[in-house]
Amino acid sequence: MNLSTDHLAVRTTCAYCGVGCGVQATPLADGTIAIAGDKQHPANKGRLCVKGSALGETVGLEGRLLYPQIREEDGLGLRRASWDEALDKVAGAWKTIIAEHGPDAVALYVSGQLLTEDYYVANKLMKGYIGSANIDTNSRLCMSSAVAGYKRAFGEDLVPVCYDDLELADMVVLVGSNTAWCHPILFQRILKAKEARPEMKLVVIDPRRTATCELADLHLPVKAGTDVWLFNGLLSYLSRIGAVDPRFIAQHTNGFDAALQVANVDCSDPAVVAKICRIELPVLLEFYELFAATRKTITAYSMGVNQSSAGTDKANAIINCHLIGGRIGKPGMGPFSITGQPNAMGGREVGGLANMLAAHMDLERAEHREVARTFWESPAMADKGGLKAVDLFKAIEDGKVKSVWVIATNPVVSLPDADQARRALEKCELVISSDIMQNTDTTAYADVLLPALGWGEKDGTVTNSERRISRQRAFLAAPGEALPDWKILSLFAQRMGYSGFDFCGPHGVFDEHARLSGFRNAVGDVPRAFDMSGLGGLNQREYDDLEPIQWPVRRTASGELQVEARLFKDNVYAHADGKARFIATAPRAPMHAVSEDYPLSLNTGRVRDQWHTMTRTGKSATLADHIAESFVDMHPQDALLSGVREGELARVSSAWGAMVARVQHGGGIPRGAIFIPIHWNGQTASDARVGAVVNPVVDPVSGEPEFKHTPVRVEQFRVNWHGFILSRAEVALESVAHWTRIQGREFARYELAGRNTIKSHAEWARELLGVQDLDADWLEYEDRTAGVYRAVHVVNDRIDQCIFVSPRQDMPSRAWLASLFAKEQLSEIDRVGLLVGMPVEKGADTGPTVCSCFGVGRNTICNAIIEKDLKTVPEVTACLKAGGNCGSCVPEIKKILVQTRVEAAEAQ
Repeated sequence: MNLSTDHLAVRTTCAYCGVGCGVQATPLADGTIAIAGDKQHPANKGRLCVKGSALGETVGLEGRLLYPQIREEDGLGLRRASWDEALDKVAGAWKTIIAEHGPDAVALYVSGQLLTEDYYVANKLMKGYIGSANIDTNSRLCMSSAVAGYKRAFGEDLVPVCYDDLELADMVVLVGSNTAWCHPILFQRILKAKEARPEMKLVVIDPRRTATCELADLHLPVKAGTDVWLFNGLLSYLSRIGAVDPRFIAQHTNGFDAALQVANVDCSDPAVVAKICRIELPVLLEFYELFAATRKTITAYSMGVNQSSAGTDKANAIINCHLIGGRIGKPGMGPFSITGQPNAMGGREVGGLANMLAAHMDLERAEHREVARTFWESPAMADKGGLKAVDLFKAIEDGKVKSVWVIATNPVVSLPDADQARRALEKCELVISSDIMQNTDTTAYADVLLPALGWGEKDGTVTNSERRISRQRAFLAAPGEALPDWKILSLFAQRMGYSGFDFCGPHGVFDEHARLSGFRNAVGDVPRAFDMSGLGGLNQREYDDLEPIQWPVRRTASGELQVEARLFKDNVYAHADGKARFIATAPRAPMHAVSEDYPLSLNTGRVRDQWHTMTRTGKSATLADHIAESFVDMHPQDALLSGVREGELARVSSAWGAMVARVQHGGGIPRGAIFIPIHWNGQTASDARVGAVVNPVVDPVSGEPEFKHTPVRVEQFRVNWHGFILSRAEVALESVAHWTRIQGREFARYELAGRNTIKSHAEWARELLGVQDLDADWLEYEDRTAGVYRAVHVVNDRIDQCIFVSPRQDMPSRAWLASLFAKEQLSEIDRVGLLVGMPVEKGADTGPTVCSCFGVGRNTICNAIIEKDLKTVPEVTACLKAGGNCGSCVPEIKKILVQTRVEAAEAQ
């Protein structure tokens, strides 16, 4: 690993979710990176979730793309190339394509993982110089409905609240957000505020009973897709009981009568709403009454709202319920979209979506295009919206887009109908991929691979969910010939013959971005709220030392920076008349209904310790401990009807594709629904891309896909045997019917299943593990009648590899076996345990990991509860540390406490 020689802590920002936590990274003399929370950062105040805490495990160079590569003429392989050759090839091809087919025949597909500086250069290049708006981002898949909702209501993409409002609110309503797992630091801030003020209410609206629900005062398990009915019903209820602010409505809004009229069509009767949403009427009324009685309410929403064919209407239905009572622009109240990615907000600032322009300007408005054209001195300004993500890949497959440049994202895994994305890239004339990893599901189709810098190597800014700009700083040297994305794009632009891309560093890009935000910043008499012009003109040192700061940020006449923590305090909005808009939201069901052939509704999302398609988190052993492989969570009765059992593999298929995962009954899934995580891909599993199953229907306004509802069926995936391998060396598994690779500490673990009949276990195991030496220290046991086999390869008294095979699922504890790989020498009792297939020593099996931060297993927690008579989560934390860092395992510890004490009482 190439490290900087300066071993002082570097203040930077986390690479994961939109909370935007401050991180202190310290390169150590032994080549490792010490990670700690930044106590000075306002977002997290020193706390980190387990993903952030494990960042140091993800910066190694294993698997990194280090040099430009070009595919050979025969298409079969890649060869190393110089930067000049690679960029000349791309520029030459794009010039030819644009000359023959026009600027809309090329496209960029970028990412919320990019820094703002990278994003800015990409958008300036495409929209202001190439003259096409065919640049879209994977933020289309998570935040575009929230953006569209804000724009319709407020006239601009504006998050009105700040994180402090979550702690000042008297009630927080979480809609479609498993905040405890997906944004754990924010969730801990909410819980801490609730501990200080027990009367504070926490309401969760989610079809699943998630970890977040375990700590809520009220859970509304609404049917997926019924959010508009729910909030239209709330709007009607608030109007009917007089919980309105007539003066605010009259002076500061438009559209109230039309919105209320539409809401009253289907949602005026709470009993009808409760039936449609499939919740108990008393539960619905309790929520409505709480909302009406609690003025200081924050409604925070995330993917469960956004990722829907009605996502924009869902967002506006929520906003309507705040506008009716004037619950906005004041401390502790307002609608709050929680951002998914670390810089999805920064991408929105620079116009990262195909229908937007930089600095929150509208691409469709001629006066806005003129502002950008003048500032950029653009030779060819895009004059219409470009192709949104799903439409872009359809256009690639249809041959309308001849070349696509994919930057920092993995669409073959993450897009809906992901097999279509794969077909599109297979047919595309020229695919360019800028990435940090050599092998992803997407780079496999690249004709040109360009090595980019990753977290810890690149330098720039990101913006979090509360509009706070933070610095991401480099503390590692650039590996190989990798370059920052802004630099790659600038070098390409220069080869295209464009001026305006002679940036000397990210500071220069940031300065231009900040100055554009204040350039002719007005629509009529209403200035755009997005304004960071106060940060324009920073010198290099001021940029390097920039502290986290929220926009809008302007300079006063005296030169002082002026910042607004929350917006709309003066009740002035970004529409030309200065008023907010109620939006009429007629409820509609998802386009594709369940049927006899596809009787179940698929919901997708994240799990606690993984991120996106695992190209980073998949490198961390700590993060692999909690949930090691993909799963399909379903109700036991649905499993029975589908002919599958818990722990078995199942094939999940839709009209668009199929995948395989292991069945589990998590206890929080309603009848008729299943849940599958989004993370697993072709590098980590043989057939676990859930994106291949998801339908490609999108919201008509935002273009965001329907990730939360796809009709599917679940069937048994029949296999003859199950097994697993732990190995210090990589193992090739082409002949295995199903496999998942899990990163361990100093080893890789493989979960296996096969449909073949193994004639000789010993020969098969030795060949698979590459142990041909008959004199090797090889321990094995076989019961041919039962079909059980286990073998261990020992090198210099250390376990090097082990393999276990059985026709059943009941095999030895992976946690126990993993602990043996940490030993410098196996003891005789360890060898006995390996042969009998279970630990001989008491306490050797800690069980599945519950607390990843401190590596505490379920068995350890259960034993401590019984032996020390622990009764509360704080007592467990005091005893074992579990739950004492990010707190995302606290709901699970709470469940274990209840279950363990109940089982102990029944056993007496």
